[in-house]
Amino acid sequence: MKRIPLGALLGLFFTALFLIAAIFAQWIAPFGLGEIVGNVWEPASAQYWLGTDNLGRDLLSRIIYGAQTTIFIAVLATALSFSLGSILGFTAAVVGGWFDTLMSRFVDLLMAIPTLIFGLVVLSVLPSTLVTLILVMGILDSTRVYRLSRAVAADINVMDFVEAAKLRGEGRGWIIFREILPNALSPLVSELGLRFIYAVLFLSALSFLGLGVQPPAADWGGMVKENKDGIVFGIPAALIPAAAIAALAISVNLVADWILNRTTSLKGGRA
Repeated sequence: MKRIPLGALLGLFFTALFLIAAIFAQWIAPFGLGEIVGNVWEPASAQYWLGTDNLGRDLLSRIIYGAQTTIFIAVLATALSFSLGSILGFTAAVVGGWFDTLMSRFVDLLMAIPTLIFGLVVLSVLPSTLVTLILVMGILDSTRVYRLSRAVAADINVMDFVEAAKLRGEGRGWIIFREILPNALSPLVSELGLRFIYAVLFLSALSFLGLGVQPPAADWGGMVKENKDGIVFGIPAALIPAAAIAALAISVNLVADWILNRTTSLKGGRA
């Protein structure tokens, strides 16, 4: 096996670090989620490693709990978008006809509306619960996955081994899950990392605008909003959760790129 590149190794390390913090937040965080432990916007010290926020809560603890909320919602929304988008995209490519036309025009309609504006309109009407956030993010993001899945499946659907499976009398379920899906994993894996990061950024934007995760729960976008006024006074409390978002985005993309290169090289070696 080839050695893991340095970039991928760093990506794996920081991705694992964020996942561990999200899973074991209740045991790792030095203070409670909403516990006021000091004065407002105290600087970093031995007691408060990242300082305190706009209410005197420990910023490190809030970052750890925010990782749990942000990653949990982003993972579920990404899983929903990929399940819904890929299945519908593969089905549209295999079935074709009126179903393909109807689904494609409906997806075009959804994609014509800016995603953030659409999400703001929907969430301003519906309650901002975790279930609502996951459903809205997953359904809106599934349109991008649908487009990719349909394009990849349409190319694979005309290949000889798929035609052979059809001649054997295999059903559409077999064609989709046993013939098309295994050969479409490489582009989908690459897109998975991008969609996950998009979900993190989308959630952070919604929380920054006040329609995402609601207090007293913590997520990184909401923490930026809570501490943004301190930037005027040179207080970096809002920059720390923003840096966490950037670090997660870069690390996941490094891992996704490495996985894509590995799967591509393995397929080339088998050929």
